[in-house]
Formats: sequence, C-alpha cells, structure tokens
Amino acid sequence: MRLGTVRVDGIRSAAVEREGIWYALGVPTGTPLETVLAGGAEQTLRLAASASERLAGAVPVAPLRPGKIVAIGLNYLDHIREAGMDKPERPLMFAKFPSSVIGPGEPIVIDGELTERVDWEVELAAVIGAPLRRASPAEALAGVAGYTVANDVSARDLQFADGQWTRGKSLDTFCPLGPVVVTPDELGDPQSLRLRTVVNGETVQDSSTKEMLFGVAELLSYCSRAFTLEPGDVVLTGTPWGCGEFMDPRRSLRPGDVLEVTVEGIGTLRNPVVGL
Repeated sequence: MRLGTVRVDGIRSAAVEREGIWYALGVPTGTPLETVLAGGAEQTLRLAASASERLAGAVPVAPLRPGKIVAIGLNYLDHIREAGMDKPERPLMFAKFPSSVIGPGEPIVIDGELTERVDWEVELAAVIGAPLRRASPAEALAGVAGYTVANDVSARDLQFADGQWTRGKSLDTFCPLGPVVVTPDELGDPQSLRLRTVVNGETVQDSSTKEMLFGVAELLSYCSRAFTLEPGDVVLTGTPWGCGEFMDPRRSLRPGDVLEVTVEGIGTLRNPVVGL
C-alpha cells in the first residue's frame, strides 16, 4: 500500500494513494500519518484497505513529521570508493533535525551567507512502525512500517568545517521526504532497489541498494541497541556514488536548479532550489 499525508483545504491528514487517487484513511480529519502508524501495522493496513472516500483537491505534502531522523554515512561501497575513504567497521551514525523536513514540490532554500557547497544525496528511508529496542535484524525489519524517498541535502562546507555533521545536515529544508510511504509487502526486498538523482535533467546518481555495506535490517538492529526507535521515526540508509562534492570539478546546487530523487517502487521526489 502507498500511504502519505495530503493537504485538503489547508488541513494536513493521513491518506492512502491508489492509482494516483488519494483516499481518506477513516481517521479524524487532521490526523497525521505518524499518529496512524503509532496505532500499529494491523490497524494501519486495515484502515488503508477499507478507505473509500476520495479526497478532492488533495495535495501531497511530507508523508510524516518524524520524531527523530537517524542517518547513516558512508554506507554504499561505490560512494566509499568515490570518496577515497576506508570502509567503516560499523555504521557511521548521525542525526538530522525534524525541522529540516519538507515535502514534494517544496523548495530547498540555500542561505548564501551560510553555505556555498550544497550537495544532493538520494536515500532509501525506512519508516518505523513498532518500537524497536535491542532488536535482532529480523525483528528490526519486521518493525518497518514502510519506505520512502529521502534527499539528505548537505552543506558540505559546514559539515567538514564543524568536524561533526549535525549543523551541515540539518539546515531548514534540507530533508525532503516523499512522495509516499510504501509498505514492505508491496515494495519487496529493500536490498534490490534502483536509486537515481537527476539535476536539471542530468542523471548524477544511478545505483542500487545492493551496494549497501550494511543492509537495512542490520542498520536498524544496530541503532536499536543504542536507543529506542519509535513509530514514526525515520532512518536514512546512506547514499551511493555521484555526489557533487566528489566530482572533478566539484559541483554544488544553486538557486534555479531542480532536483529529482527516485527510488524504484516508491516514486520520484522533486524539489526546486531557491536562494534566501
């Protein structure tokens, strides 16, 4: 199933999408998807299966507002090779602030006085549907409510100058999510999905989740040994080769650019870039 959040008459509500048409999930108007997910997978699937009320004029927005966003660096073998770095012995974990989330069509805003080296990163994002604490890989994977597309937009100059990544990864608008959350039964194996980034019509990233160093199940299990993953949390699983920072010459996003990131089976997340 393809779940999301839409805006109708200015109100943000959870919905299910079938063949391009949005249907209300049968919860009170204004209930966001993260609240629905907290009710458990069985309830979510039941609501989605029984949804029949079409939502006229529905505009997709960010599928959810995560409680926390956990991200993983250097997790694709082809990205490790292009960056000229050693393979991490364990997942390299950092955080993005939830205030950085935007949805489909919303602009990525670059503050030119703050950063000049803004980069793209297409990522498969796992949306948590059940509390995970000290979970085995199998238990962790069973706790996934679905998957969405993420763009881990990064201010490389801030990231590298600070010595830790939170500020450079968490600027407002630097975490586009969407367009939908696809349930695991529909998406299939998360380790065999094509990912692509297109900037102004040019493909700059084109790889597969097969290139992950640590798979989704292992990543979630690893995270859960350190802290509880809660329903509505989002885990970004890394990006493949093709980041602008590592091109020769280096490339950065500029106002006027249009960025499209795609994960097979989920869809394309498109965002324009504007200046502040």
